[in-house]
Amino acid sequence: MINIGIIGTGSISRLHLEGYLAFPKRAAIAAFCDIAPEKCRDQQEQYHLDGVKLFSSYQEMLEAVKAGLRIDLVSICTPPFTHAEITCACLAAGINVLVEKPMAASLEECDAMLEAAKKSGKTLACVAQNRFREPIAALKKVLQAGLIGRVLHAQVDSFWWRGFHYYDLWWRGTWKTEGGGCTLNHAVHHIDMLLWMMGMPEKVSAVICNAAHSNAEVEDISVAILQYPQGTLAQITSSVIHHGEEQQLIFQGEKARISAPWKVHASIAGPNAFPLAEQDEALKKDLEDFVTSLPPMTYTGHTGEIEDVLTALETGRDPLITAQDGRNTIELITAIYKAGSAEQTVTLPLTKEDPFYRVPGILAEVPHFYEKSASVQDFTGAISTGSNYK
Repeated sequence: MINIGIIGTGSISRLHLEGYLAFPKRAAIAAFCDIAPEKCRDQQEQYHLDGVKLFSSYQEMLEAVKAGLRIDLVSICTPPFTHAEITCACLAAGINVLVEKPMAASLEECDAMLEAAKKSGKTLACVAQNRFREPIAALKKVLQAGLIGRVLHAQVDSFWWRGFHYYDLWWRGTWKTEGGGCTLNHAVHHIDMLLWMMGMPEKVSAVICNAAHSNAEVEDISVAILQYPQGTLAQITSSVIHHGEEQQLIFQGEKARISAPWKVHASIAGPNAFPLAEQDEALKKDLEDFVTSLPPMTYTGHTGEIEDVLTALETGRDPLITAQDGRNTIELITAIYKAGSAEQTVTLPLTKEDPFYRVPGILAEVPHFYEKSASVQDFTGAISTGSNYK
């Protein structure tokens, strides 16, 4: 049995909690931790977890661990600027960590987390739950199989919508505490998916703006162009100003176009090289047959990733989504911020000498579109967590 602690009991933590509760013979909730203790009590009561220990700081929880409380794995569901500190402390205490997206606020912090994991010998995994969605996994397998040929262009629409007062929450809307805007905190999922499928680009160009949230320092839209070898391009639009939140990934290959949500188009050239009305139906059938032949996932989303992390701890293997994956995503996001701030093309990888490697350098270089104008302790109500890509 793996004993679980959940640090940060806001909205996203419920997906972790329900994920662990799906495996009652493999995981047991041992502790909740939040700087607002009433949130811990609310979750304890809602899920009837009377024996769970409640803490108002992660330091208090780690003191209890020293005194004999057994916690094998923590989910860190706190604001991004706290991830590195809490992760490193938990790893040093001999506890495995699953940290929510984004992994950290800078590459320096990511590297400190990686070093802490190496030194402790414990597992550090990062949340990227969309890899555990069937339409996304299907895209990955189609690309791996080479069924559409080389990818020539990828389009990532990370479209979200957040009302004006979204940035009133105390930690949102500043570069220091949120770490960035929609590129870091919303498109992080889509950027991870793109990197999973295509790897790291060679160069990045970008524009970052704040079009609709004059109560926040950070961007609410960015558009980035990624350059890969052989002329392949990818474009990423990160936004919290798109009504409808229509999110998609599209890959244009040499032979066909595929996407999530799933759609196939396989053009045929006529004598003049213009597309004919008909398509390559044989190729379309091959693609459809390939996708429908894939076995269904037993667990999806956060529950799918949690099941994988539990299996990794039980068997001694690495989780499917590693800390290095989390760092790669932060590196590309950092490159987008650097390119957009400096209005220049950025070459990867970024070095430790780059100002954007560290939080102070980022804070000194990024634009402050507006000043944060309000601060509330908490919000109530449902949240949206993105498309299921079906």
